[in-house]
Amino acid sequence: MTLFETITRSAEAESPVWGAAVSSAPEPEPVFSPLVPAELALGLETVYEAYLVHYGRPRVFESRDSDEAVLLGDYLYAHGLVRVAEAGGVPAVAALAELIARCAAERADGRPDDGAAWVDAARALGGTPDADAVARALARHSARVAA
Repeated sequence: MTLFETITRSAEAESPVWGAAVSSAPEPEPVFSPLVPAELALGLETVYEAYLVHYGRPRVFESRDSDEAVLLGDYLYAHGLVRVAEAGGVPAVAALAELIARCAAERADGRPDDGAAWVDAARALGGTPDADAVARALARHSARVAA
């Protein structure tokens, strides 16, 4: 099962509301998971999908309205953090909590270009991506959050 299938099947099993929000035309494209150790990929992509539900174009979910999007994003953030905790412990959760706070603050300040925060988080999670991998991730990220 792919990490995106795991994300959507877990959501479907959790609630019929989340199941109904699974996209009929998913675009399961990894963005930042290629930058981290494999055991953290599922957690990071779950958190990133949450971020996209709140701020961009989600890959595997589509919310009916803004209230549902807030709740779905928060659900995904929580599940992503649980997955990261299981794989990387408290230091990994701290890195992602800092990421989530940093992205929210940058968005609130009107600075939507927060790709560097994601790359910093990937490195804090033990990733050692090369310049090409970072460039690919940032290009995919920009395409998903562009206005």
